[in-house]
Amino acid sequence: MGEERRLKLGITCYPTYGGSGVVATELGLELAQRGHEVHFISYAQPIRLNRPAPNIHYHEVEVSRYPLFEYPPYDLALATRMAEVSEIYDLDLLHVHYAIPHSVSALLARQMLAWGPKHRRLPFVTTLHGTDITLVGQDPSYLPVTRFSIEQSDGVTAISNYLRERTCREFGIANNIQVIYNFVNCELYCREKEKDLTHHRAEYAPKGERILVHVSNFRPVKRVTDVIEIFDRVRKKIPSKLLLMGDGPERSPAERLAVQKGIHHDVIFLGKQEQIGEKLAIADVLLLPSQLESFGLAALEAMASEVVPVATRVGGIPEVIEHGSTGFLAEVGDVDSMAKYAIEILGDEARLRAMGRACRKWAADHFSANSIIPQYEAFYRRVLERSS
Repeated sequence: MGEERRLKLGITCYPTYGGSGVVATELGLELAQRGHEVHFISYAQPIRLNRPAPNIHYHEVEVSRYPLFEYPPYDLALATRMAEVSEIYDLDLLHVHYAIPHSVSALLARQMLAWGPKHRRLPFVTTLHGTDITLVGQDPSYLPVTRFSIEQSDGVTAISNYLRERTCREFGIANNIQVIYNFVNCELYCREKEKDLTHHRAEYAPKGERILVHVSNFRPVKRVTDVIEIFDRVRKKIPSKLLLMGDGPERSPAERLAVQKGIHHDVIFLGKQEQIGEKLAIADVLLLPSQLESFGLAALEAMASEVVPVATRVGGIPEVIEHGSTGFLAEVGDVDSMAKYAIEILGDEARLRAMGRACRKWAADHFSANSIIPQYEAFYRRVLERSS
């Protein structure tokens, strides 16, 4: 950070299990470690905000439930809290993750402060994560306000080139969008030491079976039943277990399919896990057969843990995984090819471990916190210079 003064930053995200909340929380923790003062403003404490950290503050947004409102107006309550926290703690900048409704609330907070007694202009940065563009923003009722809030942002980032290009194409955005990739903490996500690895693997694979893993929020876009289909094919060739982390609407269909195929004893649904890294650290292969991923954070976290990803060639995933050297890519729905790749790599211990090390090196060289966080710091300072 050199002699540059520390920044006072407000971060707003969805505090749930989705990638945007995870990235926003990890970003805040990393910035705080670098000496910046970070204030999280949200309706609940982000789930990854689970380890003590200096310079971290959390401000809950309380939403009143008046009988007049069929739906509580979270965006208005959020804007009010953003303005309050910014004024009380003299924040330099707000950084909101996910365009709707967070950037709209930040825009309103900026206007409230400009109109207030100090007439100060509080800049805000919006980071686009994917479904805010690919799903929410394309709803005709939200498209104009999504475009407006992006255009009004003092700075906009996207987590992949794919997402930047799609946003510009479908929304006709004039505001410059900078790509800053997601990152992984390579100290938290790493392979276990050999003696610990053997012990912890035995908890799930007592006979030395291979361990495959899937991590998601189990929404339809994640195609969790494809994970079961792939695993069924792998298991017929190689003794193996499947660990599934997360929960959501597609869990029941996946459980039913595992029972139908008679493989449910080898499919372990772990539900929502706070310490994903500990489970990734014992796995061999990650299955990510999504319909769409704007980045593929689960793949990156697996790669840092020396786990080889087998994923679909969609969205931003090819920017993270290089087919054949740091994982494997197939078309959406092509469970046969994905199973073939998994069987090939799991059947060759030396190649599996070599590719795992290559995954780790790729993640550390291109997507480590040490290389990505300074890009955010520089971006904030450029926004502040333009706004002063």
